[in-house]
Amino acid sequence: MNTSQVSINAMRAMFAQETGEVFLVCLTITHPDITTLRLVNNTQAVVRSAGTYQPYPMQLSLPAQRDDQLPQVDIVIDNVDREVLRQIRLLAGVPQVTMEVIMASSPDTVEAGPFDFALKSATYDVLAITGTLGYEDDILNQQVPAMTYTPTNSPGLFL
Repeated sequence: MNTSQVSINAMRAMFAQETGEVFLVCLTITHPDITTLRLVNNTQAVVRSAGTYQPYPMQLSLPAQRDDQLPQVDIVIDNVDREVLRQIRLLAGVPQVTMEVIMASSPDTVEAGPFDFALKSATYDVLAITGTLGYEDDILNQQVPAMTYTPTNSPGLFL
């Protein structure tokens, strides 16, 4: 379920000339082959009802809204610790990634999201893991209708 409204406190923080509120992005990476990874772009761990989100420096590039392509999120996660990379290497298949935006003062209130993606691709080097998050189903390139109508399977159309 994607929330479409932000809280009153978040609205106040967004419209204030100055604020002490901090917006954080929480990522939950799940797959049957690994222990669930919970990451937050913060310097300290964030305890939420879903679990403890570990601090990881990360950058997210949110997609532009376009009619001709599905949105994809580009993500860069710091690779200094190597734990995220170790978990990703264990995978056989596509992990699911849930992204939520919260405020540090109220970590259990989701201000935007949850947004459910699949990790479409990932590369890494000594310093960073770079990945692309997107939707598993490419609905823009699916054949519609899925069935082809021929005289054999639909004789009534060819009288």
